[in-house]
Amino acid sequence: MSAATSPSFSFSRIFAMVMRHWYLLRSSWPRLLELIYWPLVQMVMWGFLQSFMAQQTGALAMAAGTFLAAVLLWDILFRGQLGFSFSFLEEMWSRNLANLMISPLRPIEFVLSMITMSVIRLFIGVVPVTFLAMFFFGFNFWGLGIALGAFFANLLLTSWAIGLLCAGLVLRNGLGAEGLTWSIMFLFLPLTCVYYPVATLPVWLQPISWTLPPTAVFEGMRALVLENVFRADLMLWALGLNIVWIALAGWGFMKLMHSSKRMGSLLSVGE
Repeated sequence: MSAATSPSFSFSRIFAMVMRHWYLLRSSWPRLLELIYWPLVQMVMWGFLQSFMAQQTGALAMAAGTFLAAVLLWDILFRGQLGFSFSFLEEMWSRNLANLMISPLRPIEFVLSMITMSVIRLFIGVVPVTFLAMFFFGFNFWGLGIALGAFFANLLLTSWAIGLLCAGLVLRNGLGAEGLTWSIMFLFLPLTCVYYPVATLPVWLQPISWTLPPTAVFEGMRALVLENVFRADLMLWALGLNIVWIALAGWGFMKLMHSSKRMGSLLSVGE
């Protein structure tokens, strides 16, 4: 079926793309190992640090309770973006992107397939680590309750927005921009206040921090763990920002994709 006569939207095409990447993932044990390796290393390192700090007194012991929660939430954000970007980069590395662009596959279907693989990769990598955290350090991540759903959804939306923008930049500039997919999230690590309150930042930097959706999530996590209060206002703020971020990232991705077609860079993506 040609692109001109194919349906404007097809779940079967999304499913086909997801299955392509799922078969690729399950047939490679190094890929599967990598999904869980770094979350596990971080959980163990920060778990021992939390155990040490919990033995101290005062504010230090109180702050220790937030470390494992922060690490696991950060992994949702980081691994969500990497899971999205990996599916895109697999097409770049295999020089298959140009073939996909001339197939009936629509850009929205391509994006939705990457989002689906992001969730699959995230569950494979992070969920087992949450149970190991419970076993080794007695930290029940799932004990955050209904708030965990709000944290999870907002962090995933942010990760997809960033992944979409990175995909557009790599699409337009080639694999020379691949490093962005690995490093860009670390720019957000200090600004989103993963391990400390926003008030710790310089006054002039705090308004910038509040424009980043994960900042509200990590502030909400600290409020829940330390004060046992669920801050719905922070979750709504993060959701509103995420809607803006997703819209801007989608617009940017389409612009960059059209630019790559005009410049002919799709045919040299492997260079």
